[in-house]
Amino acid sequence: MIKIAVTFWVILKSLWFVWLLAFIVAIVPILVNILIRKIKEARLRRWLEKHKKLEDWKKLDGREFEKIVALIYKDLGYKTKIIGGAGDRGIDIIIRKDGKKWFIQCKQMEVVLPKYVREFYGSVVSRLGEGEKGFLVTTGDFTAEGKEFVKDKPIELIDGLNLEELAKKL
Repeated sequence: MIKIAVTFWVILKSLWFVWLLAFIVAIVPILVNILIRKIKEARLRRWLEKHKKLEDWKKLDGREFEKIVALIYKDLGYKTKIIGGAGDRGIDIIIRKDGKKWFIQCKQMEVVLPKYVREFYGSVVSRLGEGEKGFLVTTGDFTAEGKEFVKDKPIELIDGLNLEELAKKL
């Protein structure tokens, strides 16, 4: 039994370069991915520093707007995760802070119709066991009916002007 262990150790020790190569092959893609994310975030941050106006955000595509909103909340001290896209169940961004979790839906609209507010409410309620409440963020405004609808609900409406104020605080 000892001979087998010694033989195994000699083989293992003599192939150290194979283990090193395997480690490098495994770790390099992870490091490259982290670096790419940091570069993209830095680029987005520079863009946001130059474009803190709502009018600039209205020109972005939906995905870029989600990234801007996530970056604003990140700078406010939240951990952010963008999940928007197919199968997002009505949630574009998940934010966390102090052990709590919230949901964000982003809408680039001049006026967010009540049906979108109700749909987001359904998304938040279906996940209430997971999070505290939801934020519906838009570049425009909400109708009076939408504002009335959320009064007693776990949803906060953030219109374009409020979002612009949040960004200016940074």
